[in-house]
Amino acid sequence: MFILSTLADLIQITPEDFQKRSAEALEDNINQKYANKVIQQLGLCICMWDLYKSSDALIGHGTGIVHVNVEFRMVVFRPFKGEILLGKISSASQHGIKIRLDFFDDIFVPPHLLFEGSYFDHTEQTWVWQSDSELFYFDKNETVRFRVENEHWNDQSPAAPVAERDVDGALVVGERRSPYGIEVVLRTPQHA
Repeated sequence: MFILSTLADLIQITPEDFQKRSAEALEDNINQKYANKVIQQLGLCICMWDLYKSSDALIGHGTGIVHVNVEFRMVVFRPFKGEILLGKISSASQHGIKIRLDFFDDIFVPPHLLFEGSYFDHTEQTWVWQSDSELFYFDKNETVRFRVENEHWNDQSPAAPVAERDVDGALVVGERRSPYGIEVVLRTPQHA
């Protein structure tokens, strides 16, 4: 679920951080820059693990900002295909079930990856699995065990979503997609 990744970057330390020890100032600025951010094809950065090396500090002209080249390791969330995790159901629609972890919300189960015999109950707004003679409801906030099936990476361009006109001529703004999403299976291996 978590991996350690080595990264290198130029980190800026502002004069306000000069009162801190240099290692502490570097860690704070690295975490501020990377924590809770997705790096394409790497994963969701959680926090800095350790500092490998740093260069001599160079002071910028006129600003007083110190620039330091650093090499460090980050704790990154990126589950591997086939990994089994626990999460809570956050919502359900006819398009599938959304699952969340304490720190990550972009987990999705499409209908074809649910248990065989599952159907969406429109009155309850939940998915139901009919197994033999019993009904099992996938209610909101229920804990479920799931298997990672696929990852989806979406490039985040700096441009705003494109606005288009619908059939009635009303302006509809396109939705921004998450930079990193995971598609999962709720079926057990014997049902897969």
